[in-house]
Amino acid sequence: MDTLLFATNNRNKAKEVEEALRKINFPIHVITNHDLNDPPHVLETGTTFLANAKLKAHKMAKFSNLPTLADDSGLSVDKLNGAPGVYSARYGGEAHNDALNNAKLLAELGGVPKEKRQATFHTTMVVSWPGKFDDDLVAEGEIRGEILTYPRGDGNFGYDPLFFVPDKGKTFAEMTVDEKNAISHRGQALRKLLAELPSWWKKMENE
Repeated sequence: MDTLLFATNNRNKAKEVEEALRKINFPIHVITNHDLNDPPHVLETGTTFLANAKLKAHKMAKFSNLPTLADDSGLSVDKLNGAPGVYSARYGGEAHNDALNNAKLLAELGGVPKEKRQATFHTTMVVSWPGKFDDDLVAEGEIRGEILTYPRGDGNFGYDPLFFVPDKGKTFAEMTVDEKNAISHRGQALRKLLAELPSWWKKMENE
């Protein structure tokens, strides 16, 4: 095997992973759902980030017969008992509508003081090998921050304009891509994954 399927429609995500693999001298070709013929749609019915990532990785590995990477990420706000959590992408009622999601988050936190607006961004990444789903490679990352009362910055996407990182004095949306990747939940998870992927891959190939 020299191809990894990233179970996503976002080609930029795949490019990021492929470049990172090249840097560690493990040049695996990374493709996405776009490169498959009529891939299935995977319903994210899990109640945790890990469950959703595994659902996607397992289903797409079975379909493609390729080692498959899947991830699930979200924002969990302390004052909202962990919401939006696994529903982050569709919190506003429409999938991946950043404006609706941010508007609902601000409404739900209306009147909540600054010292009670703590939140955590979390990512879980799973790599599955076809037919060997008991040996998934799992990596996670998270970062703590605060939800502002108004958006700041115009970079990146999602809840980034509202997620403020006190140590940096900036929101994710005010950071460059490199600044964000250096500390973000997703950057952390990817670095952990890449540290283990080459040895895990070789083990799967030899079993």
